[in-house]
Amino acid sequence: MGSRHDKDKDKGVNVQVLLRCRPFSEDELKSNAPQVISCYEHRREVTVCQNIATKQIDRTFTFDKVFGPTSQQKDLYDQAVIPIVHEVLDGFNCTIFAYGQTGTGKTYTMEGSGRKAKNGELPPDAGVIPRAVQQIFDTLESQHAEYSVKVTFLELYNEEITDLLAPEEFSKVMDDKQRKPLALMEDGKGGVLVRGLEEEIVTSANEIYSLLDRGSAKRRTAETLLNKQSSRSHSIFSITIHIKEATPEGEELIKCGKLNLVDLAGSENISRSGARDSRAREAGEINKSLLTLGRVITALVEHLAHIPYRDSKLTRLLRDSLGGKTKTCIIATVSPSVHCLEETLSTLDYAHRAKNIKNKPEVNQKMMKSALIKDLYGEIERLKAEVNAARDKNGIYLPRERFYQDEVEKKAKDDKIEVMEYELEAKDKQIEDVQENLEIHQKQYAELAAKMEATQKALEQCQEALVEANINMKHAQYTISQHEYVIEAQQQAETSLATQAAQLRSELENAVTDVSGLFAKLERKNNLEAGNRQLVEKFQTMLSEQMHVVHNTMAGSVTAQQKLLHKMELQLQGFMTAKDQSVEQLKMKLDGLRSTYLQQIRSLHEVVSTHETGSSDVLQRLNTSVSTHSSELDQLFARHVVEAELVLKELLESLREQQREITGLATQQREAARLNLDSTRSISRVVLDTLQTLYSGALDFAENVESSSSAHDQSLAQLAEAYEEQAKQEKALLMEGIAEMLSQSMTRKVDLVTSRVSKLRETTVSEAAERKAKIVTFQEVTSSAKEKVEVFVKSSEEAATESASLLTLKHERMDELLEICVKDTNKAEQQWKAASESVQQFERNYIPVTTSLINEGLEANQFLVARSAALNTAVEADIEDGTVAAFALIEDTRQYEHEAAAGLQSIVEAQSHAAAQLESSHNSNVDELKRITEQSLGVDYQDDQPTGSTPSKRTIEVPSLAAINSLRTPAMESLVQEFRSKHSPPEMEGRLKLANGKVITQADVRDFRIPLTTLN
Repeated sequence: MGSRHDKDKDKGVNVQVLLRCRPFSEDELKSNAPQVISCYEHRREVTVCQNIATKQIDRTFTFDKVFGPTSQQKDLYDQAVIPIVHEVLDGFNCTIFAYGQTGTGKTYTMEGSGRKAKNGELPPDAGVIPRAVQQIFDTLESQHAEYSVKVTFLELYNEEITDLLAPEEFSKVMDDKQRKPLALMEDGKGGVLVRGLEEEIVTSANEIYSLLDRGSAKRRTAETLLNKQSSRSHSIFSITIHIKEATPEGEELIKCGKLNLVDLAGSENISRSGARDSRAREAGEINKSLLTLGRVITALVEHLAHIPYRDSKLTRLLRDSLGGKTKTCIIATVSPSVHCLEETLSTLDYAHRAKNIKNKPEVNQKMMKSALIKDLYGEIERLKAEVNAARDKNGIYLPRERFYQDEVEKKAKDDKIEVMEYELEAKDKQIEDVQENLEIHQKQYAELAAKMEATQKALEQCQEALVEANINMKHAQYTISQHEYVIEAQQQAETSLATQAAQLRSELENAVTDVSGLFAKLERKNNLEAGNRQLVEKFQTMLSEQMHVVHNTMAGSVTAQQKLLHKMELQLQGFMTAKDQSVEQLKMKLDGLRSTYLQQIRSLHEVVSTHETGSSDVLQRLNTSVSTHSSELDQLFARHVVEAELVLKELLESLREQQREITGLATQQREAARLNLDSTRSISRVVLDTLQTLYSGALDFAENVESSSSAHDQSLAQLAEAYEEQAKQEKALLMEGIAEMLSQSMTRKVDLVTSRVSKLRETTVSEAAERKAKIVTFQEVTSSAKEKVEVFVKSSEEAATESASLLTLKHERMDELLEICVKDTNKAEQQWKAASESVQQFERNYIPVTTSLINEGLEANQFLVARSAALNTAVEADIEDGTVAAFALIEDTRQYEHEAAAGLQSIVEAQSHAAAQLESSHNSNVDELKRITEQSLGVDYQDDQPTGSTPSKRTIEVPSLAAINSLRTPAMESLVQEFRSKHSPPEMEGRLKLANGKVITQADVRDFRIPLTTLN
């Protein structure tokens, strides 16, 4: 049991190794540096992609924990460092140090970018040191134990140790060149100590943060091409904790734990970091110390007898952490960039090897408080004695240079003694091994001496057989050599044939792969063309159906519009005929009224003249008194006749104006109807021609797709000629309405065909571009047709609106003329009545004067008055009848005009409604056609997508028949003859004498040779 326990104890604990990969820097992101590191945190693996001789080689490393570029400071601390701090508080010595290339984030991992945040909590970027300090004090405060904390902070620069917590006065007085390095001494217990190193007693985390800031400010840093603030030295920050505990017996014990936090300077490539002069020497010293650290790790892993701790002060300081009694955690930092691949691999190799280092951690022995006080009293007494000796000057005093020289010599002797001790131990082990081997050899010698006598006799017996066997062996060797010569020739031929066969097999496999790729390419091409052919056929069917619907709709709309226009034309013709008849009747009525009026006037003149002739004698007597009356009466009648003629002239002018207005209205209506009919016919022809062009273009497009799918290279010239001929035919058909559009379309089509003929032989992708261009052309033609239909509908609506407004204006003008005519007729009637009243009034005024004369001519006057009254009554009746007839005719004309206007208005409204329906139907059909076109040729149509798997053309070297025949093995006889010509058979020289005196001749030897043909 005890040996087993010792064996388990000897095994120790492996060093814990963590790996952390930093993210890309800004410069690496700008240069698009490829990533060669892949971190798998759950599997705790890191994979490095490395290209060697155009082959990618992936190397995988496994660590205790892996943190990728996205990991945070808190993640690393929580998973790796918290358990270590707990072990320090339990009384262990623990070390955490960061190892890696410069610029990979060692200082950031250990210290971070900040100590304290505003709210008293640690910032997210705080490193291992501030977080460990915070945890230590939080844990100690929560335990309510008595404790003391001491810290030291040293720097190792160019193999010289400097105290970073030295008082400010000394650091201000002495610069870096005058600052004396601290001595590294052995403590007698297998450890090391730094003489003169300041130990600061702290009571809170803030005090440690202040010391860290003070010490970090003194560290040597510089800017390189790899890091703007590169650490040029190693630093070790140590925290020593003493905690008082009480035993059940009441004794007070002191538990001690120590935490070493190491920030190593990074290894660097001087050519890439840009280090010059002093910086280059610094880099050399850094690389030297890190190289020594790597050698120590290698020696510990390989369990070598000598571990080169003393080759560097860094390894001496870390001696207890590497293979000693300390628990150690190594944080290896790497870069993901390909530029740092060499250093990354070196870091990963060292870190992976360091996993195999075994430490033997031991809990620090707890000291009793009294023992510790006793030791402290002893230390105080020793220091007092030194102080008193210094005061009394009875000690030994040496010059400073002599003291340093003695120290250097002592150090060299100590190193030499240690090396000699190691060499002595190694030599002692060698001596023990040699003695053991000597004893074994003596035993073997005694056994061999006994056997030698027994074998001496057997030797003499075997000599004869040996000689005979030697002779036979020579002949057998000659035969075997001959046989081996033949076999070697056959093997050479077989090797050549096998090599040639392997090459041919490789070429055959490549050819099979190429053929499979070509067949796959042909299959994809056939499937794609079959799908596109079905899609084009489906699109052709749908386009034909949609074109047929649009054609039927347009044809029905044109037929309906032609019927409506024909009906409107008939109504206008009937209206004009009725209007002409009414005007002619009105003219006849007015002419008859005028002739009646003039005839009555002439009759009145005749009556007056007859009365004058018959009563000339009576009137001569009244000549004096009646002359005035007659003249006034003549003037009165002349004035009224003139006024009546003026009224009639105005009435005739009004009727003529009305006739002209009606004629102009009829002419305008007829011209508007004709223009509307011509416009409708022309736009119908344009729409029908456009649709026919679209249909023929779709057919040509389908034929073009089908023909291009079958054979591109054979039909290019025919396709170009047929396409240009079809374009010329379309240009001839559409020359009337869309000449400009046709010219542009013709130019685009010719250019498109030319570019397609030149590019189609190189790739099939241009087919899709040409078809899409044709689809765009069809869509442009369709859009143009739609715009023309919209213009036609708008023009039809404007013409209808203008016609209706014109009818309304003409109707209002007719009403005004009729009102003027009625007013003139009423005026003429009133003037005539006024004239009649004037005559009666004139007669009444002269009755008293002419009473005597009238009595004398009473008979004649009675006859005259009766006839005048009859004529007056007849004239009034005729005028009244003519006026009534004119009013009735005018009223009939106005009513008929209203009816005609209403009929035309209803026809125009019906035509406008039909045009709107036609526009809506045509728009929906055109939108459906565009949707089908875009769906079929824009979405469903498949393009040939390159997969990259189609084999490219290459040259296959086929060996000739003569080269193959030259690899054959020569004939057996020729090979045997060739061998015998080069090698003569062995001959036995004389006789052989054996040890026992017997002589053997060649005749006594049997021939054991076997013919070569039998072996073959």
